[in-house]
Amino acid sequence: MKKALPYLLATILTGFGLLTLFLSTSVIFDLFGIRAKEGNYVLFVIWSNFISSILYLIASYGFVTSKKWTAKILGVSTIILITAFVSLFYHINSGGIYETKTIGAMIFRISVTMAF
Repeated sequence: MKKALPYLLATILTGFGLLTLFLSTSVIFDLFGIRAKEGNYVLFVIWSNFISSILYLIASYGFVTSKKWTAKILGVSTIILITAFVSLFYHINSGGIYETKTIGAMIFRISVTMAF
């Protein structure tokens, strides 16, 4: 059972990381017409998600190999996401355009990252 938990966490985090990587690169590089479907996206939020997706994949390797730096990697990802979230509110208060679903998505992403 002790060995199953890291693999379970790594599997979930890998899936989350790959999904995030696919969606963020699709918006950044306008693949599959996803950019148009996203509406008023905020580019720095997309980039923070992209960077976090790579960190998720590194952290999933850390879970499987029981590395001590896994928590630090996820901590860096959390800091990046919180910084983007605060910057998003600055962007909103400055009159920038955005999708309201972005706020909920950021709260969800930060919560999931902190849970790991």
